[in-house]
Amino acid sequence: MEITSPNNEKVKAWQKLKQKKYRDLEGLFLIEDEHLISEALNHHLVKEIITNDPSLTYPISTYYVTDHIMKLLTDQVSGAKVIGVSKKIKEEEIKGNLIILDNIQDPGNLGTIIRSAVAFNFETLVLSNDTVDIYNPKVIRSTEGMLFNLNIIRTDIIPFLKSLDSTYLKVTTDVKSGKDIKGLNKKPMALVIGNEGKGVREEVASLCDEKVHLEMTKICESLNAGVSASILMYEVFHG
Repeated sequence: MEITSPNNEKVKAWQKLKQKKYRDLEGLFLIEDEHLISEALNHHLVKEIITNDPSLTYPISTYYVTDHIMKLLTDQVSGAKVIGVSKKIKEEEIKGNLIILDNIQDPGNLGTIIRSAVAFNFETLVLSNDTVDIYNPKVIRSTEGMLFNLNIIRTDIIPFLKSLDSTYLKVTTDVKSGKDIKGLNKKPMALVIGNEGKGVREEVASLCDEKVHLEMTKICESLNAGVSASILMYEVFHG
């Protein structure tokens, strides 16, 4: 189907998805980049395709639009030639090791954590209600499509941690008194990572069974949340 007018109701609806409140309301979000769209298609999440390239064909509803309309929809300075309208990932019951994020704000950190979670077999990602929107375009791009391979839950993490049974070892970070993660029990883990500047809230840390830290030179006091989480997940995976 061809659309040439930016005032088309479809175009207006797509534009609204650039705002979080409408993504939440509609349960949809936009994906840019053919690789990311391919990943979403593999998980049967893409509802429709928008493109200004008549040579592209897809096995679902495809809308061929003008360059101007594409510019209205894209989040990238260089533009995009294909955009997917995707359904949000359905939340499932917790499974496998958990990575729990307490007020992570940087889209790049969240994207790094998602890629590392998939790489190191942390199957469930739990986001606090105040963590950056996982469907933020910057987050989506930085995940390189890996977000479609995770069970993703957004919730109030305090009651969530309280509800976890003893099957899970609840672990967070403490640069001063934390122990080496290599010495921990190898039971399924719920690893809690805190805000980039403030760390894990005290009320959240108090619900954890163990606190860990990463050994590093005295010249460097700490690493950013994405790097720290990645190293800790690697240690658990290879432990």
